[in-house]
Amino acid sequence: MPVRAEAEDAAEASHNEMTGGALTGVRVLEIGSIVAGPFAGRLLADHGADVIKIEAPGRPDPLRDWGQHAYRGHRLWWTIHARNKRCVTLDLRSERGQNLFLDLVRQADVVIENFRPGTLERWNLGYDRLSAANRGLVLARVSGFGQTGPYRHRPGYASVAEAMGGLRAINGFPGQAPPRMAVSLGDSLAGMFAVQGVLAALLHRQRTGQGQVVDVALTESSLALLESVIPEYDRLGKVRQPSGTRLDGIAPSNLFLTKDEKWLIVAANQDTVFGRLCAAMERPELAVDPRFATHVARGEHQELIESIVADWVSERTAAETLSRLEAADVVAGPVYTAADIVVDPQFRARDMLVPHHDERLGEDVLGPGVVPRLSGTPGAVRWAGPPEPGWHNEEVYGQLLALGPDEIAELRREGVV
Repeated sequence: MPVRAEAEDAAEASHNEMTGGALTGVRVLEIGSIVAGPFAGRLLADHGADVIKIEAPGRPDPLRDWGQHAYRGHRLWWTIHARNKRCVTLDLRSERGQNLFLDLVRQADVVIENFRPGTLERWNLGYDRLSAANRGLVLARVSGFGQTGPYRHRPGYASVAEAMGGLRAINGFPGQAPPRMAVSLGDSLAGMFAVQGVLAALLHRQRTGQGQVVDVALTESSLALLESVIPEYDRLGKVRQPSGTRLDGIAPSNLFLTKDEKWLIVAANQDTVFGRLCAAMERPELAVDPRFATHVARGEHQELIESIVADWVSERTAAETLSRLEAADVVAGPVYTAADIVVDPQFRARDMLVPHHDERLGEDVLGPGVVPRLSGTPGAVRWAGPPEPGWHNEEVYGQLLALGPDEIAELRREGVV
């Protein structure tokens, strides 16, 4: 209808003024929760997409209360996880809510969801119905095991995905329980692959006008990182084992403790870099020693060459060691904590630490910047995660669907929004 077309144009113009990123003009409906799907939404929003996050009335995204620490009663993961998004409420379980969602789908480019497979179908919102409303729609579906296969209906978390996808078995130290990273790695990997799929599908749609489903599994996202682990088993029967702080056969490349008890990474496994390390250590004879002269030879004598480097590092402070290695153009660096990251001039120079104005707190919270950096259309952090569910109800429903205040109030009374 003309009034809705005019409202959509006004909303588009208003949003474009706030963005300017490479994905300006792309509208995304995010109906997932917690990590994987919403992380994909955040990455798209960082580059200018109009991401509208939909939460069920009275059942907000649990991530609003997630994170290891609270500041003034608020968890801070939400601050960055929902940045640059608009938040509305909508009951997708109700018929009226489903119809409103389809109205939004008609004006969207992408839908992101990370429910258990079959959930959208139970709500009569499967891709057949969504694509009937908008044949160009891209539906990104993120789940533990994917939309097909014998495990498709199982619930899946990052911890299980990392384990079954092979990452845990090669992590940690031999003979010990395989540890996890202190972040939800499997979820974030799936979110990144979802974005990759969305962008590829949008490019295909540009050529054909046809949308499609992007099917991302947490397990497969972990599996995709395994480098040569699978072919080595297939052809040689070799099962890679955890190797602690190093990679077996890649030497010297390990953690080394300095005189002032700081951990440094020295990664000089490439032949040319190893030669420069030998010069920095004033041990040029090591570079021509048959045990260390080549990448393969150093891998076969890994314990010996890394013990030599460890002895050399242990006699010097971290500052002295890094100064020498930097002067010799050897790949090296300290092990950073958050306290080190926030004062690092390189991260600061590249805007990788940026303030997020958190409306819940009335003050700025430091968070990570936008990755990757684009030279012509850089992404940006425009606002932090909206403080309350439904924060943008009037804006989105009023501008995109041309609903008046009375209609929105009625929907709220009925529990639809």
